[in-house]
Amino acid sequence: MAADITAEIGPRTPGVVYYDGPALVEVLAVVTDLAEARRVLRRKAARFAVLVRDLHAGTEHYTGAIWTGTDRVLKAVA
Repeated sequence: MAADITAEIGPRTPGVVYYDGPALVEVLAVVTDLAEARRVLRRKAARFAVLVRDLHAGTEHYTGAIWTGTDRVLKAVA
């Protein structure tokens, strides 16, 4: 995986719980296969996708948002 993609994904690995501003989410999976990321996000330019579960609503969805300085890890996994 390219270093720039790794930086965009950030510390998001399965099991990590983080706050992304509007929601508290748990990472369920990280998709780095270009074809699969583009398929699940329905975006031709997608380079990765992160499957998350909103811990308040209980819903799951994919995101292609990059890791930013406002995102905060609340529970890390080894």
